[in-house]
Amino acid sequence: MAWIKTISFAKATGRLRQLYERITGPDNNVDNIMMMHSLRPNTMEGHMAIYKYVLHHSSNSLPKWFLETIGTYVSYLNKCDYCFEHHFVGLKRDLMNQERARAIRDAITTDNIEAAPLDTKEVLALNYAKKLTLTPAKMIEDDVKKLRTVGFDDGEILEINQVIAYFAYANRTVLGLGCSLDGDIIGLSPNNSNDPTDWTHK
Repeated sequence: MAWIKTISFAKATGRLRQLYERITGPDNNVDNIMMMHSLRPNTMEGHMAIYKYVLHHSSNSLPKWFLETIGTYVSYLNKCDYCFEHHFVGLKRDLMNQERARAIRDAITTDNIEAAPLDTKEVLALNYAKKLTLTPAKMIEDDVKKLRTVGFDDGEILEINQVIAYFAYANRTVLGLGCSLDGDIIGLSPNNSNDPTDWTHK
């Protein structure tokens, strides 16, 4: 499951046990990406806080399915199958349109975003995500101005940016520590956006 030692839910004690109890899914399942932090529960707490506040918060104005689409695309670009598979399920669940979700997945996995059933704004946001993911040092102010020109306000641009930045972190946590999908329930997430302290995975 990982290239470093991890501590299971059954063997967890103290602060780690408390955090596990906050993030468990069915049958006390803990996502492997969270288990990567088990030797340093403080980093798990930080990870969950930023994940919840960036992707699952009621203050976001962009639809959750589109934020999940950004995360899925960034994970594809980083070749992180773990996050790609988990967050494609979130995309599909939130979009509530199986055919459209499949078409978006096909466009992502062929790296042909223009072919996705997305509007011009959404395609431009994903192009911004690609550039920031693959060539971050080449970002210029005009990249943000283009998003503003097609109708994103600055708060929405910040949302897009933060989802991209979060997945850079999550993908590298997974890829750098050998985190696998073994034993995970694909697609669980802390979906109660109205309560930022509710980290339960459902």
